[in-house]
Amino acid sequence: MNDRSPPRHPTAITLHQRSRMLEVGFDDGAIFRIPFELMRIYSPSAEVQGHGPGQEILQTGKRDVEVTALEPIGNYAVLPRFSDGHDTGIFSWDYLHFLGSQQAELWQKYEERLAKEGVDRDAPMGGGAAASSCGHSH
Repeated sequence: MNDRSPPRHPTAITLHQRSRMLEVGFDDGAIFRIPFELMRIYSPSAEVQGHGPGQEILQTGKRDVEVTALEPIGNYAVLPRFSDGHDTGIFSWDYLHFLGSQQAELWQKYEERLAKEGVDRDAPMGGGAAASSCGHSH
């Protein structure tokens, strides 16, 4: 994401509800099909990313998450609304390109983190309020 390439812009965006994929075509010719689950577990929101390095909240139980709405944010991003109520991650075009182009590596990192923490991918998020937020008001 920090490769100093010119900003990318989408040429087409399609939500595929049945396969739970966001298909994005970019002006550099790249076309990616990004699983909703990947988008949800790597949401750029503070709820998922925390407030700094090392504060990321491991997301589980998101395999069947759906995108219920996709709202444009200016000319630079979209805001997906997920079926689990998450709606605070603004996905820039560059971030979507990053997710699409790095899918294999991101899945591997996710699986390694699950294994390290001894958590199943399909486990519900932990108990209480900390399960779905970082505990701070946003």
